[in-house]
Amino acid sequence: MSKKAIIISVVGVIVGAIAGYAYYHYVGCASGTCAITSKPINSTLYGSLMGGLLFNLFVKENKNK
Repeated sequence: MSKKAIIISVVGVIVGAIAGYAYYHYVGCASGTCAITSKPINSTLYGSLMGGLLFNLFVKENKNK
């Protein structure tokens, strides 16, 4: 993996974590039975995972054979 690919993935994880916590804070779960949004750690970890995967789509691979 190149340095640029790692940076893009790390930025995706950070952006996703911020978005996950923001979703918990502003939307949340009224009943407390929601699996992802009932606790801030759950929504932050889920957001960071999704952000990392999403940003990783934009990483181009070298096809050297």
